[in-house]
Amino acid sequence: MADIIESGGNKKGGKKGRKKAHPGHVDMTPMVDLACLLLTFFMLTTAFSKAKVMEIVLPDKLTDKQKEKVKQPEVDKDKVINIILIDDKVYYYNGLADPKKGLPELQLTNFSKDGIRKILLKRNKDLYLKLSDFNKSIATGKLKIPKDSIEKSLRKIKKEDQVGPVVLIKAGDKVKYGSIVDIIDEMAICSIARYAIVDLTPPEKLMVAKVQGTAPVASNQGKN
Repeated sequence: MADIIESGGNKKGGKKGRKKAHPGHVDMTPMVDLACLLLTFFMLTTAFSKAKVMEIVLPDKLTDKQKEKVKQPEVDKDKVINIILIDDKVYYYNGLADPKKGLPELQLTNFSKDGIRKILLKRNKDLYLKLSDFNKSIATGKLKIPKDSIEKSLRKIKKEDQVGPVVLIKAGDKVKYGSIVDIIDEMAICSIARYAIVDLTPPEKLMVAKVQGTAPVASNQGKN
């Protein structure tokens, strides 16, 4: 604190002396205490607020010869939903594209709650409700299991599911990275147990070219 010392005048009636101004003295102890408290606060909050990172494991890039040698797993075509990301648009179709049986039409949708999410929830309704009931039982205390076993139980429920869809996510050359993140988020929101990021097949490239208006037009001109 700043202290000012006053000097008294002559007691015998002389002139009173002027008050001598002394330089103020500031006590820095409270400021040091405040700095220590702020430093401790920022250190703790920085440690608690960790960056959220989404881990996406993608397969290695294979050559055309290597792709021919890779044996594709058999998938029930009735359970397959193909999601194709082109630029900032989202297309989908059900089943597998077989040129011998005619190529299916791509359906245009979006990332809204009434878009691809509604489609996925409709196909994954049974598993979604089962997982929702499990989480409610944990929250209300009806089901008591250790916290470190909850994630294991959720994975077990997903693994035992035999009704939910198999989602194949496919992206074009100019797709935005944000679209990949958004569709992965939709997989988590809709509790999709089985999904994979794979390449477009040759028939699907023709389907994409058709909706983009870049499909080659067959010539009908005959020989003279």
